[in-house]
Amino acid sequence: MSTRPLRVLHLAANRWWTGSADPIIRLVGGLRERGHHVLLGVTPGDRFEAKAREAGLPLVDGLALRPRATPLPLARDARRLRALVANEEVDIVHAHHSHDHWLALAIRARRRDGRRPWLVRTFHNARSVKGSLAARPLHRRTAAFFAVSRQIEARCRAVGLPSERVHRIPGAADLSRFGGDADGRAIRDEFDLGTSPVVVSVARFAANRGHELLLDGFERLLARLPEARLLLVGKGERRDRLEHLVAEKGLGHRVVFTGYRDHDLPAVLAAADCFALMAAGSDESCRAALEAMAAGRPVVARHVGALPETVVDGETGLLIGDSSPDALAEALRTILADPARARAMGAAGQRRATDEFSPERSVAIVEAVYQGLVSP
Repeated sequence: MSTRPLRVLHLAANRWWTGSADPIIRLVGGLRERGHHVLLGVTPGDRFEAKAREAGLPLVDGLALRPRATPLPLARDARRLRALVANEEVDIVHAHHSHDHWLALAIRARRRDGRRPWLVRTFHNARSVKGSLAARPLHRRTAAFFAVSRQIEARCRAVGLPSERVHRIPGAADLSRFGGDADGRAIRDEFDLGTSPVVVSVARFAANRGHELLLDGFERLLARLPEARLLLVGKGERRDRLEHLVAEKGLGHRVVFTGYRDHDLPAVLAAADCFALMAAGSDESCRAALEAMAAGRPVVARHVGALPETVVDGETGLLIGDSSPDALAEALRTILADPARARAMGAAGQRRATDEFSPERSVAIVEAVYQGLVSP
């Protein structure tokens, strides 16, 4: 098998610092560290672009990559990508979202030697895996598919994608960032938490993210553990509605909206005694739970997305099988009421994150698939 350095173009029609953004940056950076020439095209103008530049990644200038764009920006993107594939002699085009997947197929770009680059796609959530007749030409011309969870992998096979072209890549956490010695005392002081048992949840305030279930379960937990506190970390369009719900339940003295935390997120996790995640976001690898595990925190989670394959029930945390607030309250109480067991679960989760969910492991899987495609 060839092991020559490859020339790869990643396309991600995403402008937000949510969902797939961090995994894409880690993948591109990891491939570059392995000696490959990798370019990244993103939708300009927001935090994803800023974070990619902060990471030192070479971005493709002159792209719009805007879903539902008018014909003129699409034509400009097509012209720019055709020239890029030819001039950079791109071996592989790696699409991450439906817009860039279709665009990569539609431009039918060729290198200077007349060959077309291989087209591959990562599915970051199950709803992106289409089984329609319209999607079949796209699937036929895609050489490899990456699924970030077993649920997505099963969905790929259910819609008829050839098994040999479907590869599962585990989620990844920044072990160096979250696995260090972060100090949570400043966070406890900031929110006047004292020695209270603290649950932290990190998720965008959006529909179907499970915040209502979490608040219902936490309300029931307080009947048995009244000193508990809940930190809701994030931002989003439903924050006002959730704040109103907290006020309606009379939980304002126990639930804290911390706002969006970025640079001090490891300290926020260090202040937690337990982490909770009730739903997968737009990237179903559930990175927030992986980061909590890397930080040595036990995780309470539902059976959604990659969480059942991430959290080992009874060992690194507890899984609840339904949307029962009572089941959630009992799982939280079980962990918070037994600090020694919570610490043991957190340590086990940290070991699991190190062994199974390092960025290097995901990068190695993708690299091996790339090399298999370009080998003579």
